Amino acid sequence: MQLMWLAGPTGQVKSISITARNILIAALTVGLTLLLLGFALNWVGLKIAVEYNPNLARSLGGVTTEAEQQRMEAVYRQNLLQLQASLDQTAQDVKKLETLKDRFMALATPVNLKDRAPALSEAKGGPFVMPSFPHKMIGSLFRQPLGVELEQTVAQVKTVNDSLAKQQENWHQHLAWLEALPIALPVLSDFRFTSGFGLRHDPFTGALAMHEGIDFSAEIGTTVLATASGTVVRSEWDHTFGNVIEIKHAENFLTRYAHLNKRSVALNAQVQGGAHIGEVGNTGRSTGPHLHYEIFQNGRALNPLKVLPIKTP
Repeated sequence: MQLMWLAGPTGQVKSISITARNILIAALTVGLTLLLLGFALNWVGLKIAVEYNPNLARSLGGVTTEAEQQRMEAVYRQNLLQLQASLDQTAQDVKKLETLKDRFMALATPVNLKDRAPALSEAKGGPFVMPSFPHKMIGSLFRQPLGVELEQTVAQVKTVNDSLAKQQENWHQHLAWLEALPIALPVLSDFRFTSGFGLRHDPFTGALAMHEGIDFSAEIGTTVLATASGTVVRSEWDHTFGNVIEIKHAENFLTRYAHLNKRSVALNAQVQGGAHIGEVGNTGRSTGPHLHYEIFQNGRALNPLKVLPIKTP
């Protein structure tokens, strides 16, 4: 098929052949033009959306603005800093717990076992076993967006820190309870254990008599320490005990320190475990310088060897 028309005043005849090939070329040209125009409009619209509506841009094109990317990176950096701070705090708490454990062991371990107690410098071994935390901190890694993982990890570390703080509080409570009991030695300097608890021959009469304490032989002036925190309920001269001090402790314990050369605490004074309360002497019914030490609970005399961390003779 041909189209014919007159062009200009001269009446020149022009014609165009309309074939299937020409129609196809024209259709392709128009289609390509429309497609390019659509891409251009979509690009312009997406650029506008990125700047003015980031959420819409993400839902349509999965892109973010440079400003939003910077904000996200700042949040991630902040979360990482919080995580590092939490881990540092956890490490410090573990060190505090180790210090408390060492104090607990030093206080509770008898003298004759101290040389066998484990030390940090000793060789150790065994399989590595991952500690069990309140929440699983590994395993779901990379299964969720990085931001979600960071937030969850920070929350999990905080939970661990809270657990450690509670554990540390419990240790403090147990340690305070233990320090309130008369389980320490009243004399730390050189001494000899000269007389035990129970029946013995009286040093003055030779007759059998009950000895309700133990004797620490030491030089006059040797420091005498309170074996636990408590209240001084007696500090006076006694014909039998000489200079004598009695201290009331927790759990209805009472300790007696006799034959002192000097008393350094007054009646009703509050003393801490390990406090200087007097000096070894030779006062009262005594045959030589020594500290006579007794422990009572609920008014009943106890064998100090069953309470104190001390070697038996």
